[in-house]
Amino acid sequence: MIGAADHGGDVRELLGFRTGAARVLVAAYVLTFLLLALVTAPSRQVWWAELLAWVVVSIGAVTVVFHPAEPLPLGVGIALTLTGPTAVNLVLGVVPVPIETLLLTWPLGASTAIYTYMCVRGRTGLAWLGMALTLASCVLWAQRTGQGAGYGLGMSVLNLAPLVMSTFFAWTIRPAARDIYDLRAQKTVEVAADAADLAVLEERDRQVRRLDELARPLLERIASGAELSDATCTDCRLLEAYLRDTLRAPILSERIVVEAARAARSRGVEVILLDDHGMDDAETGTRENVLESVAVLLDAASSGTITVRVLPPRRGALVTVLHDDDDDVRRIELGHDGFPLALSAGPA
Repeated sequence: MIGAADHGGDVRELLGFRTGAARVLVAAYVLTFLLLALVTAPSRQVWWAELLAWVVVSIGAVTVVFHPAEPLPLGVGIALTLTGPTAVNLVLGVVPVPIETLLLTWPLGASTAIYTYMCVRGRTGLAWLGMALTLASCVLWAQRTGQGAGYGLGMSVLNLAPLVMSTFFAWTIRPAARDIYDLRAQKTVEVAADAADLAVLEERDRQVRRLDELARPLLERIASGAELSDATCTDCRLLEAYLRDTLRAPILSERIVVEAARAARSRGVEVILLDDHGMDDAETGTRENVLESVAVLLDAASSGTITVRVLPPRRGALVTVLHDDDDDVRRIELGHDGFPLALSAGPA
């Protein structure tokens, strides 16, 4: 039996089983054989057999085309195997002997279509078993009605041709589907890797440009050998602190916090920013609230040390702000909405 092509897709997708055209095809199948069942019925008294056979093959057709598993589950395959002999025996039990026209044996064509698609869906062995049972039903019926086994075989053996073709088609298309989806998955991985590499390069270039813009003037001033003023030394300290913040707490490196931290450091406050990634998946509104709250707390600090820490994920709070100002220690927690939760104070 041919293996499944389950590599990010399957043979149904390759052959268009999930398209509107497939639905139209199945609808045409169901309506066509309903018409044949009604038109070829010998009398209204035996419509029950014709309609029951039609229900059997219709359910089989819908199942073999639209069942989501690939390949078809064994239980479903066995049930589909029985559609042919079931429908054929129902109709052969009510048709006149001898048969006036082969249209009366419409379940043969209906079941052959089901077995053909079973090959494509990975149940080739069961499809051939179903066809063998169907042919055997025709042979036994012909023998029982005195027409001879040869007559029953002759009227049904022509249906082997489509099954043979579908078998060879399945041997070709299923491995091809597997290769196609393997290549697609490989290409997806390559594209993702290229995109990640490009993003890294773009981020590196952006950081280089930013560092060049910020640090080059100070580095050139230092390299000139001229005596550095107090203002220049302060600028160097502030720049070093800013660059450290971007490495230790990149999620807080937004303009509103950067400016507040720089202003606080200019007033003599030691500012420490830490990021343990609790905000990585936070919504935009929450991030904005956190940044605004942190900026307000930094603006309010005039001395001491203030430590802003984004907590690890799944903590009760999102951010803690600890302000150690001589003998006073204040701790503020920001909740998952970005607003303060609690305020506590204690001795240093």
